[in-house]
Amino acid sequence: MAAFWVGPRYLAGDDGKLYETVADALNSLGWASLAVVRGRQEPDEAPQDRQILRSTVLHISPDTLRWAQWVLADEPFLLGDLPVAWQISARTDTGCALAEWSAYFTPDVPGEAVADFLVALDALDQPAITFGGPELVLDAVTAHGWLRDIDHPRAGATDPMFTTRLGLSEVPPLIQDGDPCALTLAADETGLAGWQAWTEPAIGAPYLWAASFSASVPHDLVAAFAASLSSTAPVLRRVLPESTGDRLLRAPAG
Repeated sequence: MAAFWVGPRYLAGDDGKLYETVADALNSLGWASLAVVRGRQEPDEAPQDRQILRSTVLHISPDTLRWAQWVLADEPFLLGDLPVAWQISARTDTGCALAEWSAYFTPDVPGEAVADFLVALDALDQPAITFGGPELVLDAVTAHGWLRDIDHPRAGATDPMFTTRLGLSEVPPLIQDGDPCALTLAADETGLAGWQAWTEPAIGAPYLWAASFSASVPHDLVAAFAASLSSTAPVLRRVLPESTGDRLLRAPAG
């Protein structure tokens, strides 16, 4: 299959290799991996005939303060009508079993952006403490030509083709966060705000991908994702998304 260098990155999809791209990055960082398989086997049934019901792959950092789960095969919930593929979390210390924050990525999020998010996460001594404010995220994309949201210039930005948005807004349902306020909201109260990102190739069209960051995800980590997502450097692809293929610039690789 022919390979191409394509851009912009945020419309290039994941090349059908979102797991491999991210897992390779985690392996290079020295994270351990554990495959969890759940199935059903009838008495006297051969092992190869066992029915696999659900499975997931868990990657854990050496200090066990951060982890990444490939949950696509494990009945993930939907984000922007797309199934979640990767869930990445961190905690404050090893004595706490609960995640302080979580981030979620669906298929076709560019794997390079998720990998860069993980590299930035791995480099933090305290992965649950934020450094800097929302401006870090907006500066990361406007440096690459994105435009601030006219109505909310301090909380959102869009790409020059108005297909991809990044904004600080109320998090969707089921997004896990360690802030106790997330558990005590009344039905008529506005929820916590976290960074959300998505590509909508045309108005009303299905999303190409979506990403959600819970309210406590450090802004500097979201900025690392945003900088990679909006990077003008081309990426190598063999499989191009049907919904955005006509918007991509491409050059044969090799």
